Amino acid sequence: MAKTQLGARVDEDVAELAKKRAADLGLSIGDYLARLVQDDASGLRARAVDAAARFLAEHQAVFDEAEDAQHTVAARGAHAA
Repeated sequence: MAKTQLGARVDEDVAELAKKRAADLGLSIGDYLARLVQDDASGLRARAVDAAARFLAEHQAVFDEAEDAQHTVAARGAHAA
């Protein structure tokens, strides 16, 4: 497939994040961006976000209990000092 060059201006922090993420995946920036666009166009990203939202909704109580327990332990430690 023929390739076309695109140009885009993004904030430096976004560019650095893209470079790091591409490197983590062993991809060039162009291949990484192509993957993101394909995932977005195919609806994969939306399905993943929806699945994560459902997971959090179903298990929010567990996360809340863990967070409350951490706050309780931290508060006890502060009073012990």
